[in-house]
Amino acid sequence: MTSTDSAQQSAATPAKAPAKDPWDLPDVSGLVVGVLGGTGPQGKGLALRFARAGQKVIIGSRAAERARAAAEEIGHGVEGADNAETARRSDVVIVAVPWDGHARTLESLRGELVGKLVVDCVNPLGFDKKGAYALKPEEGSAAEQAAALLPDSRVTAAFHHLSAVLLQDPEIDEIDTDVMVLGEDRADVEIVQALAGRIPGMRGVFAGRLRGAHQVEALVANLISVNRRYKAHAGLRVTDV
Repeated sequence: MTSTDSAQQSAATPAKAPAKDPWDLPDVSGLVVGVLGGTGPQGKGLALRFARAGQKVIIGSRAAERARAAAEEIGHGVEGADNAETARRSDVVIVAVPWDGHARTLESLRGELVGKLVVDCVNPLGFDKKGAYALKPEEGSAAEQAAALLPDSRVTAAFHHLSAVLLQDPEIDEIDTDVMVLGEDRADVEIVQALAGRIPGMRGVFAGRLRGAHQVEALVANLISVNRRYKAHAGLRVTDV
């Protein structure tokens, strides 16, 4: 091959695109965040943090009156509605309901959640005299159960390891923790990572596909043991990323 042929071949070969910076995340400030189970400790805490960060937040409950009362308590422009209206009006829907009501709630909202980005943060746990222990749903995890029940939604998993006590404390400005984010679609995962990063002190870290959600959910049982022993509100940090 002559030097001319080499030059022509090089010119015909498109330059390889540079690798995407994994921390180049989208602007999510305009998204409406809905929280199903928004009247519980975890849901109220997440609603408060997102609202303080400037997100439009709607919290849902089976009873709209209860949701509106909780929203008024939270303040910062948070609205309350029943679960169906919350799902319809939101771009991103966080599932923070108790495990024993998880399947029933999602089944009832399948239509309202079509096309929505759903973020499951439910931890299937049992408790006995030895403390907390992880349950394993038939589908593998709460997130995989959500994906099975919501085939027309974009299901991800995140926000499992956050202390409701810290989230709800208005005197705490930053939550020092990483958020493990799992999902099948990179663009959806990056939206959730970016949402986590809106809360001061938090960082969203990609942690694999939904099939790995059981380990993430189960780790909450260990954190409960840590917290009980050390009278703490432990979170997680991922090193070297």
